[in-house]
Amino acid sequence: MEDREINGTVFSEFGEKTAPAIILIHGLGLNKDVWQWQVAALSQHHRVVSYDLFGHAKSKAPPATPSLKLFANQAQTLMNYTGIENATVIGFSLGGMIARRIAQDAPQRVNSLVILHSPHQRSAAAQRAILDRVAQAREQGSAATVEAALERWFTAPFRHKNPKLMDLVRAWVLDNKQDIYHTIYQILATGIDEITNPTPAISCPTLVITGDEDFGNGPDMARAIANDINGAELHILNGLRHMALAENPAAVTQPILRFLASHLRTPIPRQSAQGDGHD
Repeated sequence: MEDREINGTVFSEFGEKTAPAIILIHGLGLNKDVWQWQVAALSQHHRVVSYDLFGHAKSKAPPATPSLKLFANQAQTLMNYTGIENATVIGFSLGGMIARRIAQDAPQRVNSLVILHSPHQRSAAAQRAILDRVAQAREQGSAATVEAALERWFTAPFRHKNPKLMDLVRAWVLDNKQDIYHTIYQILATGIDEITNPTPAISCPTLVITGDEDFGNGPDMARAIANDINGAELHILNGLRHMALAENPAAVTQPILRFLASHLRTPIPRQSAQGDGHD
């Protein structure tokens, strides 16, 4: 699938254009390729659009000071260009924050939400830790934080058995420009207040997923997110960390497909995840 571009946003489309739409929003420092393990299954019965956030991979630098509002508007501009009136929005980490902001700003455009490994309010110690990482990134770039990130994102046995995948994810993170990366990292650290306890509350069908070993965005945060959203479903993955979508694709893809089948009445594909491509 060839990349396309609109107003500095580079994106890809999969599946039939007449099918129910899904918008995929990646996390900080990554890119749309992070969804490679989910796209095949999701696009069997859905139109799937994935894209690079401003300041990431092939998309242009943020056209204004980075904010959740800026990134929410980027997604809506892409929806307008592709003729998508409403969609299921699936967001990972920072992408989950952006997805919630879209649902608050334009609820008519979001028919359901899937929030993966995304933050809620942090403890004082956790907040200090992430602000320290933002300062590291500002002073030294993404290279200063990437190795510790890989340890947080993947379980140790998986890291050791899959060096090529570690190299791939490391390269994604190192590709970020130092003068931009920390300004977007700041949103992950301080943008949470505007999407917690929203008024009015988000009320579309919502699935919240995290891993029980996701130390930065763990079960307590996922429960708090679900409690903010009327009727939200919660799914905790056993033995997985932040990048469960790459470490165990089926564990993430299968509950998403069941959720979509329940709320959009779309069939569940026989094959619910792509080949994982691991070593």
